[in-house]
Amino acid sequence: MNIDTFIAWLGVMLPLMISPGPANIVLAGAGMKQGVKNSIPLIIGINTVIVSYSLIIGLGLGEFLRSYPKLLFGIKMAGIVYIFYLSYKFLVIKNFNSAKANTKVYTFYDGLILQLLNPKGILMLFLMFSLFLNPNKNQAIQVLSMVLMLLILAIFCHIIWVTGGNAITKFIKHEKSQKIVNYIFSISLSIVAIWLLIDAIKNL
Repeated sequence: MNIDTFIAWLGVMLPLMISPGPANIVLAGAGMKQGVKNSIPLIIGINTVIVSYSLIIGLGLGEFLRSYPKLLFGIKMAGIVYIFYLSYKFLVIKNFNSAKANTKVYTFYDGLILQLLNPKGILMLFLMFSLFLNPNKNQAIQVLSMVLMLLILAIFCHIIWVTGGNAITKFIKHEKSQKIVNYIFSISLSIVAIWLLIDAIKNL
């Protein structure tokens, strides 16, 4: 990949990766609830799936999903239900201090499930490879290069979201303010889920 293509790739993928989607909103909530260090397993879980999906789709196996639209629709629906569930979880957090004292934190497995069922993540990868995979060059090398670049970009963006979420706790001390922030995260996730639901129904 030459420098011009890389700049174009970054121009497309950076906004997609850093924009408020299900994973990023949950990462901010995790940073708020359990701190940056304890959120690392969640980041690893999310990125394990990103790499796995990238390899599957980039090497052509993603066409299997395109051949079975009902299966892809089922994955989307499961993801939407899970996002609504995560939205509910934000509502039941009473305050950040009690949340941090709670042993129930977002784990590696939460990251796996979240990203496995994240339809936005799957569609983003289809878009990336359809735009930047050159059929006249070695496919395997291109895919591996893009997967590595995407992993670095994803980790960078995820750390920003976790750190940002953690920073909120240093400025918000009152329980009422904490509750408002929880509602904002919950509503944000619900809006994303509703948007994904409308988009999935439109593409039936």
